[in-house]
Amino acid sequence: MNGLRLRLNHEDVEIQVRDPAATLLDVLRDDLGLTGTKSGCAIGYCGACTVIVDGEAVPACLLMIGLLEGREVRTIEDLNGPEGLDPVQAAFVRRAGLQCGFCTPGHVMALRALLDEDPEPDDERIRRTVDGNYCRCTGYVKILDSAREAVATQGKRAGATTPAERRR
Repeated sequence: MNGLRLRLNHEDVEIQVRDPAATLLDVLRDDLGLTGTKSGCAIGYCGACTVIVDGEAVPACLLMIGLLEGREVRTIEDLNGPEGLDPVQAAFVRRAGLQCGFCTPGHVMALRALLDEDPEPDDERIRRTVDGNYCRCTGYVKILDSAREAVATQGKRAGATTPAERRR
């Protein structure tokens, strides 16, 4: 396969892909060194590999890289900018929404996609989003507290008009 062009973490990139049927997860981790996205169940069930593609939270283990020509992909590495942590990441730190941290990137990316789509989701939407990601260490209380704090923090920035401005 020739080079595959996509937008990765706000940069246009061209990737030389050996196997178009390789998963996005494998390409991110093995070829691009973006190891923040974790490999969990490899069947799209646990949410550990959640990334954002064209604004939607999706499991990277189920996406074939050959189908991503021209698409926009965001990984956990995109969220920590020069201004510091994304509000979702900061809320996880403040609320101790993690223990071993393995599932945290998936939770953060799923919640980031939710907040980009709906800056003020109700508790039911937050719960449904968190429900799509497994955590074997916590009881989800601190993860939900983190999510609620991220919503509150983002709400304080309601004057911002773009997702990037809201993350600051």
